[in-house]
Amino acid sequence: MTTRTPPTAPEHRYDVVVVGSGAGGLAAAVTAAHHGLRVVVLERAAVCGGATAWSGGWMWAPGNPLARADGVQEETNTFRDYLRAVLGDHYEPARIDAFLAAAPEMVRFFHEHTALTFVPGAKICDIYGDLPGAGTGHRSVGPAPTDLRRLGDDVTRLLRRQLYETSFLGLGVMAGPDLAGFLAASHGDVRGLLHATRRVTRHLFDLATKGRGMQLVNGTALAGRLLRSALDAGVHIQVSTAVTDLVQEDGRVTGVMAATADGPVRLTAARGVVLATGGFPQDEARRRALFPRGEQHWSLAPGEADGAGATLAESAGGRLRTDLASPAAWCPVSLVPYRNGRTGVFPHIMDRAKPGSIGVLRTGRRFVNEANGYYDYVAAMIAATPAGEPVQAWQITDARFVRRYPLGMAKPRPVPLFPYLRSGYLRRGRTLEELARACGIDPAGLTATVEEFNEAARRGEDPALGRGSTPFNRYGGDASVTPNPTLAPLEKGPFYAVRIVPGSFGTFAGLATDEHARVLDGQDAPIHGLYAVGNDQANVMGGHYPAGGVNLGPAMAFGWIAARHLADVPAERGAAA
Repeated sequence: MTTRTPPTAPEHRYDVVVVGSGAGGLAAAVTAAHHGLRVVVLERAAVCGGATAWSGGWMWAPGNPLARADGVQEETNTFRDYLRAVLGDHYEPARIDAFLAAAPEMVRFFHEHTALTFVPGAKICDIYGDLPGAGTGHRSVGPAPTDLRRLGDDVTRLLRRQLYETSFLGLGVMAGPDLAGFLAASHGDVRGLLHATRRVTRHLFDLATKGRGMQLVNGTALAGRLLRSALDAGVHIQVSTAVTDLVQEDGRVTGVMAATADGPVRLTAARGVVLATGGFPQDEARRRALFPRGEQHWSLAPGEADGAGATLAESAGGRLRTDLASPAAWCPVSLVPYRNGRTGVFPHIMDRAKPGSIGVLRTGRRFVNEANGYYDYVAAMIAATPAGEPVQAWQITDARFVRRYPLGMAKPRPVPLFPYLRSGYLRRGRTLEELARACGIDPAGLTATVEEFNEAARRGEDPALGRGSTPFNRYGGDASVTPNPTLAPLEKGPFYAVRIVPGSFGTFAGLATDEHARVLDGQDAPIHGLYAVGNDQANVMGGHYPAGGVNLGPAMAFGWIAARHLADVPAERGAAA
């Protein structure tokens, strides 16, 4: 419930209070502080970074200055054409225009004025390459890798560690040349072996001397660089602090009440409060109500992403939007059992498109183009599973695949497979029929599917589902495999499988906001002094997934927008013309 007359408590005065420390919240904090505002970031967890620190770190920011520096200059109408084609009725002109205008300027600001510098996603393609306006690269940027030592001891104390499941013994691997080097090592390539040996040796040294990985890539690099930028700008960051209420006076949000180890405190916000708590993927009640098969869901977000921001906003009159194409940013995941009883959640992002693997249901039949986006894989899996049956699929491979490419958590040579077989994470069969029985798959269905798939794959074709038909498909494959880099037959036993279940990076459903990121009430009027960014905000893509990075790109862009609105900085003109 919104606090209108706060109880007596110590009071701290700021211009802006940011609730949450993921990409959106930190982007807002850094930008507001750059414009001279006094800013505090309140984080409920003991560390900062939220789901951002566990992410791939790439953000979709079309028209960004790194693309222009590489000679790629696209008209903004091209981006609009693509988004209209993907989003359909969920296209919101005002918010889309705000995002397209802000994204390049946001990248420029951070790249030129803060500790956050970027590298271009020169070859990262939009997902739906057959639609008008789709891009084949240079629309994404990622954080430049860095060493945690360079960011300082204060960042080291605050930064959430790399997600173990998306690392090698805690060592993050970045998409692009870094990942290519590791995969080349598994093929016996000398340069790849040298690259992997150098990275792993340095990581082992860091573990022995520092107790954690110090080579930051992907989301940890993004969160770490943002934290350094915030501290450099004078932002006060307070962890282990839970916001319990919003303070509202005469219809305007003027601060928050928070619980700390020393008791409750009141923090006033002369300009406003920014909610950036990570959405509600870990809120079981909301998930069951809004997600299809919501009881069968494993999120990649931290436990703190439990809808606290939505609850706070609703107490002040804010409205949760659920009228999107999807309530969540789906990602296929597998569950990793550990000997200590913990279960890890592994996101299947890059293995599905590699040649020599297919996804099948209990019937043994394929249900999706496996090289399409992670969102499409889960949406198709949910749609294809009859009511009353558990939503699951099996990613099937042969012996050649598992020694050349990752299969979920299982790594290619020289990493042994036996720990994953022993735990039951990997299933193995000398024949397809034996594998099918081990997984509860119809043996006849699986055998027929593989025979049909193999016959076409030898020709580099997939007439059933069109795998390899788009630039996005082919980019995810193996360029050394011809004629179709995503296709190879499954022929050499033994055969392997890992179980796939529905997961997500976070929520798409969220608080209704306007083009300035202000939270809207039930009459679509802005609640003065209250903003929402990141996954607390209803995603600007309307619940669709046109490209990788459509969580982080809008999070950063609307964080930048919100901060400039709070600081009364005039909106950029002409960037989205």
